[in-house]
Amino acid sequence: MLASAFNEFCPTPEAKALDLYPPALREKIDELNEWIYKDINNGVYRSGFATTQEAYDKAVRELFGALDRVEEILSQHRYLTGPCITEADIRLYTTLVRFDLVYVGHFKCNKKRIVDYPNMWGYLRDLYNTPGFGETTNRFHIEHHYQGSHIQINPKGIVAIGPDIDYSVPHDRATRFH
Repeated sequence: MLASAFNEFCPTPEAKALDLYPPALREKIDELNEWIYKDINNGVYRSGFATTQEAYDKAVRELFGALDRVEEILSQHRYLTGPCITEADIRLYTTLVRFDLVYVGHFKCNKKRIVDYPNMWGYLRDLYNTPGFGETTNRFHIEHHYQGSHIQINPKGIVAIGPDIDYSVPHDRATRFH
């Protein structure tokens, strides 16, 4: 539905032609989305809101196992399914762009940062600098919402000053995977 239902509102022919869920990749996208949601998108929350050490340890192990899996995929492809951005990339982007900003400290997902994964860090910068991603990412809101609204994790609502992250640093993903 999303591939065509709103085409009349697209400003350009390229936008109208964009299909983030192409029929030939749907099975692969669905498989990626299943474990990315469970272990990464929801994994950060299972880690951050864990109420026992056992639950936290399990969630963090699964989260970083999945991030290692993404790193391996991105060592072979520019995007998760190959040369084109799909729904799976958008689903992952929303968590990756928040990861070093808030999940590392606020949710104790600090085994590694995204900047410590060379392929994933380049991929995140690649997406951030793609039209529609960076200009719709509100770092101020991300940091202030998470750190200011979870009083069970941060009772005083103090918002950290850092980290300093520059998503505009050049990456080589376009030339590596052409």
